[in-house]
Amino acid sequence: MHSEAPLAESDLSEAVSVFVELRPRLFGIAYRVLGSAVEAEDVVQEVWLRWQRTDRAIVISPVAFLSSTTTRLAINVAQSARVRRETYIGPWLPEPVDTSNDPEIGAERAEALELALLLVLEKLPPTERAAYVLREAFDYDYPEIARILRLSPVNVRKIVSRARKHLTDDQRDSVDAVEHQKLLGAFVAAAQQGDVGRLEALLTPNAVSLSDGNGIRGAARMPVLGRSRVANLSTAYPRFWPTVAVEPVAANGRSGILLHRDGRPATFMTIAATHRGIHQVMWVFNPAKIAAFLHSRSRCAVIRRSDCARVVARQG
Repeated sequence: MHSEAPLAESDLSEAVSVFVELRPRLFGIAYRVLGSAVEAEDVVQEVWLRWQRTDRAIVISPVAFLSSTTTRLAINVAQSARVRRETYIGPWLPEPVDTSNDPEIGAERAEALELALLLVLEKLPPTERAAYVLREAFDYDYPEIARILRLSPVNVRKIVSRARKHLTDDQRDSVDAVEHQKLLGAFVAAAQQGDVGRLEALLTPNAVSLSDGNGIRGAARMPVLGRSRVANLSTAYPRFWPTVAVEPVAANGRSGILLHRDGRPATFMTIAATHRGIHQVMWVFNPAKIAAFLHSRSRCAVIRRSDCARVVARQG
């Protein structure tokens, strides 16, 4: 009787240790599939609960088990989220996440993380999106992805290939992080000064501005298309820029800015660009998404062992 208790405690300690180590990867998979840090956290929490209830003695590979569980749950959430987003007012953008301390969110490389690319992935069926994420961001091989998605390796290859074809030249040819930061800085400076001509010089002819506000006042409910219109929109409120404080932030592996009004974070903004110029300007006004971004700033790259222990205590 006395020997069983330490054994059970040791088993739970090992379960916690394995989960803590893999948690960044699990969050990274779920976030890329869902485009929402809040939904990704919910998925990872559910995976943790299932990991506790699982007979871990028969699990050959914890990585495979946890990755599979995370992916399948994320696909289920994505399918239901698609219905919810049909009622969203105006453009929908992924929730930005702070990547200053965790630049890859658990990925071997920071693929499928930029907001513009996540927006493209959102248009794909969830299974197709998941296959692309597992292959491009986490370098899973095709047989592994096939086991996770319960498909044949041949089908997985076709799905990933089809997903790649959805990416435009702009997504394939994006500038590096240093150039992105320079372009964003130049754009913000020109907008603050009301320099429409300089803004137009930074933008591509087919540039688009997307404002995610879910009906909030002041957020454009339709995409704004064309170099001239985007430039004018960015300086359309002469009272706007003087009333906000600009804070540079790191989001989704790229530079962004957080605009504070009356001392409170109110708007997130970033761009997508190639060497041809800025082709997408993204504004997030939705208070819920701003709150999620602020929460992500305090989220550790890896949950401390004591945090998981508290979860265990709450559940047990």
